[in-house]
Amino acid sequence: MKGLKKTFSELKHYPTAIVGLVIITLLIIMAAATIIFLPYREAKILWRGDEATTYLNPVNARPTWTNLFRKEKWPESFDIRFSENENVVKTVLPKEADAPEGKTVTELKYSFDYNYGEFPQEMILYFEGTYTNSKPFVEVSILTPEGRDIKIIGKGVAATETYRFNQDMKLEAKLGEKTSLVGLFSTINPEDPKVPEVAKGTYTMTLLVQTFADGDSVDAELVMHGLVYGFAGTDHKRRDLTTALLWGAPIALLFGLLASVGVSVLSMVIAAYGVWFGGWIDALIQRITEINMLLPFLAILVMIGTFYSKSIWVMLGATILLSIFAASIKTYRATFMQMRSASYIEAAQTYGASNNRIIFKYLIPRIIPLLIPGLVLSIPGFVFLEASLNVLGLGDPVLPTWGKIISDAYYQAALYNGNYYWIIQPSVLLMITGLAFAMVGFSLDRLFNPRLREQ
Repeated sequence: MKGLKKTFSELKHYPTAIVGLVIITLLIIMAAATIIFLPYREAKILWRGDEATTYLNPVNARPTWTNLFRKEKWPESFDIRFSENENVVKTVLPKEADAPEGKTVTELKYSFDYNYGEFPQEMILYFEGTYTNSKPFVEVSILTPEGRDIKIIGKGVAATETYRFNQDMKLEAKLGEKTSLVGLFSTINPEDPKVPEVAKGTYTMTLLVQTFADGDSVDAELVMHGLVYGFAGTDHKRRDLTTALLWGAPIALLFGLLASVGVSVLSMVIAAYGVWFGGWIDALIQRITEINMLLPFLAILVMIGTFYSKSIWVMLGATILLSIFAASIKTYRATFMQMRSASYIEAAQTYGASNNRIIFKYLIPRIIPLLIPGLVLSIPGFVFLEASLNVLGLGDPVLPTWGKIISDAYYQAALYNGNYYWIIQPSVLLMITGLAFAMVGFSLDRLFNPRLREQ
């Protein structure tokens, strides 16, 4: 144990190991923070989200930080509820002389600055009405920076109503543009009148609400979908990719670590038993190993995922079982064969040590220095395997993972549509994870392997 501590203390002399350990530490902190502050139940709801959880998110929006590299900024998403926002100016208009009893007219005004270089993706108004007999009536208009006062709609509001600007054909025809939002947010381009230009400045939306009984009311929520959103952007289902990027860390690390530890430890134990007992036991282990090395590993996993289950636990178990009898058993066997005839083993037999004591007390501890570098170096392979299964459509459909993001991006033609962020972000995280474990693993191999250490 002292020798092991001394060896690990020597890692500080290897810059690559230090960098790798720092990255791994950050990944572990990221994974732990995700589990604590974004519990799995909440993450599952966000990732499998319906309209109620994703209606505030735009479709295929790039990350907000991409605006740092643009001269003309792309619009960011925002939403406001008229009854709760302090910037909404509420005015109850005087009653007309011939107004029926109980009728009230309320004016709601909200102003916002729009100084972006592109048009918004979508703008939506959600209405909630409360009434006794007659439905409240709402008139919506927008005052542009150029002074155009454009009437949008006038309609009665039931319990819930939704108005989407880009789906209003009448408004589109009135504005004479390809989409309603282009007509609302555009001005004449002096260089090319046929190409609309964004009219930058302050826009004011006015809601004129008429209610017809005491206690009747109307609340509205304005949602503007921009072209950028959040730290990681969104996908085709309006899901925030931050959820999958964060939860991909604990899932990838857990899968890689469990598979690596399970395969390494079990292979070592099986090899130790085969060498110690010898005979038909050792022969059987070697024949199983040779047969297993010929089997198509990935093809078997594909069959299990297709015909049985795509659960991550089933895939993890199958991965460990198929990887136990691998070439590493023969490596461990060669080392154990040299140790079997050592004097301390004969001494242990002389004073009557049991077979299990000899295997776990005298054989296996001596080979741990050989185990540790291989264990660390095998983690990236299993991390990439989990991602590959997702890309092939064999990943757990419930879990938000890095591989799932890449899979969705592929099937939605993200590269063809210019949504590079969709693939680059999870791919970079996978490469950083693999690189970190590789740097630490190679440094450990150099420390534990005397031949490499002398070079």
